[in-house]
Amino acid sequence: MCTPDIPGTTLFDGVQARKGYALNKMCYSFNSAENRTQFQRDEAAYCARYGLNEEQVRAIGKRDVLGLIAAGGNVYYLAKFAGILGLDVQDLGALQTGMTKDEFKARLQAHAG
Repeated sequence: MCTPDIPGTTLFDGVQARKGYALNKMCYSFNSAENRTQFQRDEAAYCARYGLNEEQVRAIGKRDVLGLIAAGGNVYYLAKFAGILGLDVQDLGALQTGMTKDEFKARLQAHAG
């Protein structure tokens, strides 16, 4: 199997999926309003409930999207966490690329075929 080398990109593969299982499971739990409220009440306890490691807890606390991706986060699950913060998938894309949201949207539009 050949994996393309994309500079600056963390590929979500089997290794990353295993690494981020607890993080992604926690983010999936945010489909429930009750779980979102519990997380907002006590982030540390909620992260501990899902068994997040130190790297993941630190990235959650810092709202570090790239750190969460490096820690095994999948953008589709992270979008559920971002929703708690009032962010959408375009906000995540902007954070990943170091652009403003408007710059990111313009880039998407420029590449739309």
